[in-house]
Amino acid sequence: MSERGALRARLESLAREVAKFGVVGAVGLVVNIVVSNLLWRYTEIPTVRAGLLATFVAILCNYVGFRHWTYRDRDKTGRTRELTLFLLFSAAGAVIETGVLYVATYGFGWDTPVQSNVFKIVGIGVATLFRFWSYRTWVFKALPAPEAAADKGALVTVPAPAVREADAARR
Repeated sequence: MSERGALRARLESLAREVAKFGVVGAVGLVVNIVVSNLLWRYTEIPTVRAGLLATFVAILCNYVGFRHWTYRDRDKTGRTRELTLFLLFSAAGAVIETGVLYVATYGFGWDTPVQSNVFKIVGIGVATLFRFWSYRTWVFKALPAPEAAADKGALVTVPAPAVREADAARR
């Protein structure tokens, strides 16, 4: 495959990954906003705490979507490691997301339902960039490409015709 063809294939693969990540993220966004609004409306839980609880509910939904759809082709050998890193990076994303809501609510006093929703969505947007990078880089690690395995001295099977040609050349 030419260098240009390889680049195009990588970009197409990345575009599919981003689209799948976006679909799972959109479901998580809906879960996050719905749970936040239910907690804000029907409980006495403070705005930022309710937003944080909703974020954790969405994180659990997202893990299922990421593992079983977006990154289903990725390495599945270290599930404990994967889940630990997912929760760690998700918690960091929750701090980013909730930090935006916290600053808006307590720093600027913007805590009407509309303002809370706007800053919740802004926080989710900023945290999503961090989560995409961290999940694809550290959590759902790509399996090594076959040519990468060959470079590391892994056992590579040679097709039968190539073996026969090599044997004929030795005779």
